[in-house]
Amino acid sequence: MKRLTKKLMAGTFAIGLALVSATGAASADSSEPIKIPIKNWSSQIVMAHVIGGMFESMGNNVEYVPVDNQASFEAVRVGDITILQEVWQSTMQNAYYNAMEKGGLIDAGTHAAETLEEMGVPNWVIEQGLCPGLPSWEALKDCSAAFATPDSGGKGRWLEGPQSWHGEVMPNRIKGLGLDDTWTVKFAGGADALWTELEAAKKEGRGTVIFNWTPNFTDASGFTFIEFPEYYDGCRIADGGTMDTTGCGSPKGWLKKGAFWKFPKTHPNAYRAFSQLSFTTPQIGSMAALVDVDKMTHEDAAKKWLADNEDVWKPWATSVLGEGN
Repeated sequence: MKRLTKKLMAGTFAIGLALVSATGAASADSSEPIKIPIKNWSSQIVMAHVIGGMFESMGNNVEYVPVDNQASFEAVRVGDITILQEVWQSTMQNAYYNAMEKGGLIDAGTHAAETLEEMGVPNWVIEQGLCPGLPSWEALKDCSAAFATPDSGGKGRWLEGPQSWHGEVMPNRIKGLGLDDTWTVKFAGGADALWTELEAAKKEGRGTVIFNWTPNFTDASGFTFIEFPEYYDGCRIADGGTMDTTGCGSPKGWLKKGAFWKFPKTHPNAYRAFSQLSFTTPQIGSMAALVDVDKMTHEDAAKKWLADNEDVWKPWATSVLGEGN
C-alpha cells in the first residue's frame, strides 16, 4: 500500500505540474469561483480564509463551502470543492488515497509542518501530580478517579473530538490497552467543546484527558501528549488490526494539500501559488490562537494574519503573477 500510494502521489503531483506548464503561468485564471472547504476546527477555517485572501489578491473569485471532513474527499474528487488545505496523515490518509485512486483528486504538495493527533493533558495536570507517571500511558492504570466527571459513570473520562473525526479509534484503544474497566470515552460536539473543557477543568482543579493536535494554539500554552505504544501500519482495527493490536498510539505525519484535477487548468496561477504554499507549525498555531485564545472571528483572524505576515504569503502570489503585480 505504501509503495502504491507513493507512486500515486508522485504521479498526481506531476500531472498537476504538467497541466500548469501546458497552460503557462501567464494564462489568466477563470472567473469561476475557487471553492474552499470550511470544516470544524479553527486552524482549518482561518487557513481557508487566509488562502482565499491570497487568491483574491491575485484577482480570483472565492467561495467558501461548509463540508463534513470525511465527505470533503469525495467532494473535491467530483469538483464540488476545489482544494483541500489541511489533510492530516494520521486520520485522513485513507480517505485521501482512496479519492486519488478513484480519480479526480490530485496531490498539491505538503506543508512544512509535521503533525500529531493524540490524547493528552494540559501541563498543569502533570505539574499538580494528578496522575504520577505521565506522560507514559501506563500511569493511567492507577489514576482514573482524578479524571471522573458527572457523565462518566465513576470512570475516568477521555474527551475525544467529534465521533465523525476518528470513529471508534479511541474506544478501541482503551479496550486494547485493558483500560476499559476504569476509563471511558466521550465524544465532544466540536473543537470548541475541547477548549471549553480545558478551561473548566483548570477552574475546577480536576484532571482532564482530551483529544488535541499539533500544530495548534496549545503548542504555546502548554500541553503534553500521552505516550502510547508505537503506531505501525495495520495496528488499528479499521486498517486490519485486532483488539490485541489496537492499543497503538497515533503516528506523527505529514500535512498535505489536495486539489480537484481541473484546478491547474482552470486557474493556473492560483494553483501554482497553492502548490508552492507551505505553512510551518508556528504559523498554523498562530492562526488558531487568534480565534481560540484572542477570541476573534475566523474571518477577522485571517485578515489580521494576512496583514501581519505579508512576507510569508505574498511571494507565493507574486512569483506566479510577476513582481510588478
